[in-house]
Amino acid sequence: MHTVSIELGARHYSIYIGGGLLSQAERYAGFRNRSCRLMTDRNVAGHYLEPVRRMLNLEAVHSLVLPAGESQKTFENTGRVLDWLLETRTPRDGVLLALGGGVVGDLAGFAAAIYLRGIDFVQLPTTLLAQVDSSVGGKTGVNHAQGKNMIGAFHQPRAVITDLDTLKTLPPRELRAGLAEVIKYGMLDGPGFFGWLEQNLDTLLALEPAALAEAVERCCVLKARLVTEDEREAGPRTLLNLGHTFAHAIETHTDYRAWLHGEAVAVGLCMAADLSARLGWMPRPEAERCTQLVARAGLPTRPPKGLEPARWLELMGHDKKIQSGRLRLVLLKSLGTAVVSSDFDDGRLNETLEHFGSPSPVSRLPSPAA
Repeated sequence: MHTVSIELGARHYSIYIGGGLLSQAERYAGFRNRSCRLMTDRNVAGHYLEPVRRMLNLEAVHSLVLPAGESQKTFENTGRVLDWLLETRTPRDGVLLALGGGVVGDLAGFAAAIYLRGIDFVQLPTTLLAQVDSSVGGKTGVNHAQGKNMIGAFHQPRAVITDLDTLKTLPPRELRAGLAEVIKYGMLDGPGFFGWLEQNLDTLLALEPAALAEAVERCCVLKARLVTEDEREAGPRTLLNLGHTFAHAIETHTDYRAWLHGEAVAVGLCMAADLSARLGWMPRPEAERCTQLVARAGLPTRPPKGLEPARWLELMGHDKKIQSGRLRLVLLKSLGTAVVSSDFDDGRLNETLEHFGSPSPVSRLPSPAA
């Protein structure tokens, strides 16, 4: 087992990474004697709900199963979770456990942040995307018709228990979507990790345990450093949004239904690299390496239909990084050197938006349930 620490003083917690962790009683020792509540979705429930309930000795009423999918990450479902917490008389010292992917973790974390002005919660991520990114760092929230994650709170978990064995039941499409976030970390970390991903991509797709453990740990170590330095995303942590301004526009445009978050991020990474190269900030060959790695992972490199430049700019106009009316983007000077900047040529941005305005067949994806 690997352990990564998030050093935030009184809010310090550990990320545990390894195989079979959900079935290890010692992982629950810090909270199993408290009033626990367990939340998951229908896709995950069939695999892991009962085993985790038995580990925690929970009654059926103390678990909640929601529909699956990004479209479920709504303020309305937050109300449903709050109703359940109240109906089951969850006390102030209770613990809410989020068993599932990023949607479950974000929704449970947001509910925990506002229920009784804040109760503890624990992340049990079961998707690669959640394991390397969304379960770590305390960003919680829900989507709005006008934009992704527009309603939320910072609320750190008390622990993150990452069982790599859960990836064995993950649909291939979900696994590939998670690899988009792994590639993002490679682009941020630099040539070493990025080169490692180029060499080990096939072993990751084959769920080779040692490669998975190394990839997840390396992503978590980088995120831990940035979260420790900038918990509330006022500075360096913003770099973790590489590709996400474009991605969130795609998700809003498709009503959070047709594309998985990681698929949108994959296109966003390609667009951020392309714009960085057009600005003369990033060598074009490095930008092409990024797009090639995304394609090798079986991810889309082009957006869906209907995103003309004017529509892109309209959707990106709701981005949380806008300051003084000016769009800020995370861009690259090179692999491993990222910046948050509003000081870019709008003409070059329009060139990127025009270039990505003609979707290729790979952008026509199956439904998330497929």
